[in-house]
Parts: sequence; C-alpha cells; structure tokens
Amino acid sequence: QLQLVESGGGLVQPGASLRLSCVGSGDIFSRYAMAWFRLVPGQEREFVAAMSWSEAITDYAHSVKGRSTISRNNAKSTVYLQMNNLKPEDTAVYYCAGKISWGIPDINSYDVWGQGTQVTVAS
Repeated sequence: QLQLVESGGGLVQPGASLRLSCVGSGDIFSRYAMAWFRLVPGQEREFVAAMSWSEAITDYAHSVKGRSTISRNNAKSTVYLQMNNLKPEDTAVYYCAGKISWGIPDINSYDVWGQGTQVTVAS
C-alpha cells in the first residue's frame, strides 16, 4: 500500500506562491494517479487537481485553474502542487491522494491519503 506524506504548507500573504510536495513510499508510485484535495473545517472536501500516472492527463478545479499547476516526478515518487496568486479562500488543509489507475479516476474513488498540510493565506 502506498503511503503519502505532504509538506510545504505554511502562512503566506495574499498574492504569494507556495509549492506543496507529497512523497510516496511503499509501492510503485508510477502505478498511481495522484490528486490534491483541500478541506476547510465545516465544509466538504474539495477536489483541487489531478494528474494521471503518465503525466499525460491533468484536471483542475475551476477555483484554482490558471493559478495552480500539478506535476509529478515518478523517479522521486513525488507529486507537487504549485499555487500562485494565493487568496484567503485558498486557506485549507491540503491532502494528496492516490489511486491505481490508467487515467484520472473519479474524485470519490481515491483510496490512499496523506495526513495533510495546512495552508493559510492571510495578510
């Protein structure tokens, strides 16, 4: 079973950038489609971005499209989320998730999760 550990969160001002990282271990990382989700207390978990195992397919939530880029380095078993022009509404705990898949699976089917990293956007 793949295990995931996120890092890179923090407190930043509006307009700043952050790059989140998620390192996988315990299984062949390149078998997995990878995604980022975020969770604000009291709200439903929100899909942010996803990438297929081959990097050929990506998908973004409308709320982050144009400001965020998902990427991965299978040799390093790592998926990244570059977030630019951060807004206060981007404040959340960000989770990476994985699922063995040829393409991008349904957002409700991811079955491997990290512990999350807090991103706070405030002036």
